[in-house]
Amino acid sequence: MALLQIAEPGQSDAPHQRRLAVGIDLGTTNSLVAAVRSGSADVLPDSDGHRSVPSVVQYVQGETPRVGHAAEASSGDSRSTIRSAKRLMGKGAADLADSWLSKHYEFDTESGSLPAFVTHDGNKTSIDVSAAILHELKQTAEQTLGGELAGAVVTVPAYFDDAQRQATKDAASLAGLQVLRLLNEPTAAAVAYGLDNEEGGIVAIYDLGGGTFDISLLKMQQGIFEVLATAGNTALGGDDIDNALVQWLMDQAGIDSLADSQLESDTKRYARGLKEALSASASVSVEWGDRAGHEVRTELTRESFDELVMPLVAATLKPCRQVLRDADVERDQVTAVVMVGGSTRVPLVRDKVSEFFGRPVLTSIDPDEVVAIGAAIQADVLAGNKPDSDLLLLDVTPLSLGLEIMGGLVEKVIPRNTTIPIARGQEFTTYKDGQTAMALHVVQGERELVDDCRSLARFELNGIPSRVAGAARIQVLFQVDADGLLTVSALERESGVVASVDVKPSYGLSDGEIETMLRESMDHASEDMQKRALQEQKVEAARVLEAIEAALQSDGDEHLDAGERAAIGALISSLKQVVDSSTEREVIKQAVLALEQGSAEYVERRMNASVRQMMSGQGLDDIDSAVGKAKHEACASDS
Repeated sequence: MALLQIAEPGQSDAPHQRRLAVGIDLGTTNSLVAAVRSGSADVLPDSDGHRSVPSVVQYVQGETPRVGHAAEASSGDSRSTIRSAKRLMGKGAADLADSWLSKHYEFDTESGSLPAFVTHDGNKTSIDVSAAILHELKQTAEQTLGGELAGAVVTVPAYFDDAQRQATKDAASLAGLQVLRLLNEPTAAAVAYGLDNEEGGIVAIYDLGGGTFDISLLKMQQGIFEVLATAGNTALGGDDIDNALVQWLMDQAGIDSLADSQLESDTKRYARGLKEALSASASVSVEWGDRAGHEVRTELTRESFDELVMPLVAATLKPCRQVLRDADVERDQVTAVVMVGGSTRVPLVRDKVSEFFGRPVLTSIDPDEVVAIGAAIQADVLAGNKPDSDLLLLDVTPLSLGLEIMGGLVEKVIPRNTTIPIARGQEFTTYKDGQTAMALHVVQGERELVDDCRSLARFELNGIPSRVAGAARIQVLFQVDADGLLTVSALERESGVVASVDVKPSYGLSDGEIETMLRESMDHASEDMQKRALQEQKVEAARVLEAIEAALQSDGDEHLDAGERAAIGALISSLKQVVDSSTEREVIKQAVLALEQGSAEYVERRMNASVRQMMSGQGLDDIDSAVGKAKHEACASDS
């Protein structure tokens, strides 16, 4: 008899053996890897003792890419030394126009669907650059932990859309990492603080990193972390503060531009040093110059620095107001404010956020490391090392997901801020008689019209049984997994035919587009509802016109004399004219009603004729079913 070694799903087959899993914070400026060791999570240093890796990759022809500190220390061509690639994760060529990266790097936008950095070692996409960073972190973890990794939890900004999340997963695959889960950065921070401090209530996670900003409200109670709402800006971060200081240095020197890319890189590094020094000092001496003889010799005070970056800090408070509105939470209901990201070390940021929420901010865990620590805690659970853990993470969708319906309208299937993972279905039907296929258009956004939302994917469901309009029953299912990735499927119930699509768009939203979409949805709410009502009435009018015209073509001469047919024809012409010219829903509605009333006698004659035909040669027992069928066909033609 053969013996099987049995283990619980997700747990090691040797209970005493831990599976090696890590949490990775893949940042715009710096990246970290952390793991749970001896019961506590900590960041893993590399062989030189560095706890973070600069998110920088240098490409040299024919050589292995230099990553992190090695890339920063190199004196090679700065255009082949890629920084802040995270800003382009999942983005397309159209997004380069709004990115400062386009001013510092040369891009190839023709060879593939993603823009690629042109380097000495060939073209490299943001996915390639991120994969090199992740591979470096993977090596550090395996050397430190002394074994092969079973998997990793990789963090992403809460406002990363589907394409950006998929790009992150692709980068991890290239690096040889198994992704246990993509985890929103604010949620990772909540895990770290919630487990360490056993905080309850509603917590705001203010995450200002190198290139992105997120603000999330989480309800924390007994091991459950539920994201109530999230907002942010995918193109705002510490890089922008550094760039503001670079511009200030140029203004002080009286120059409009820097001589070359190497000077740009050196100047930005110098500006970052000024920013960091002002986080601890009230003033700092500035001594900067270039090879052309331009110099800046002055003192920069914290007050002057605060005035310089105040617009950027103020820009982060707008999403803070938005997230409170979305969650229907008052400021005084927020019990704690957690600061995440290196840019939150700037005193002005802490002061303004504390003033906004009316309470001191929490910084007891290193804001640069808290995300990686939270990810490591979650990775330890998902690897099966803590089977008794009651930790539960509930993230949300940042934007509504839905389908295009007749009239160019959006039918929302999963509203924004819905807890994920989620599967939600909705039933649709055919518009025309004999329709055997349906084109489905998946969209994302908050507006009522498709033209105002973002197109995600299109696919077709074929093989629908040919029946009268409205008879088919088509179940459309939206499924968003724990990583925020969407699958849409459609099933025709009678035939069982099915079609599906994994939504993996070629590029993500442009910088700030999510914030713009949310703001526009509120600014145009009343206008959008009026447009939707108008379009719905036009769809109804088109349906009535199509049904009446089809009926007239079929048997109009049989049931109508010339005068009656001319009268209905005049009503048809009048309705078409109103649909084409009027912007008033009520006017179109009255024209539809006039046509229905004007053709009511004709519809009744058709129904009676259909009943007589169906009853011919049948017994009394068949009368009820014949009448029902005739009524259905007559109504389908008219309604």
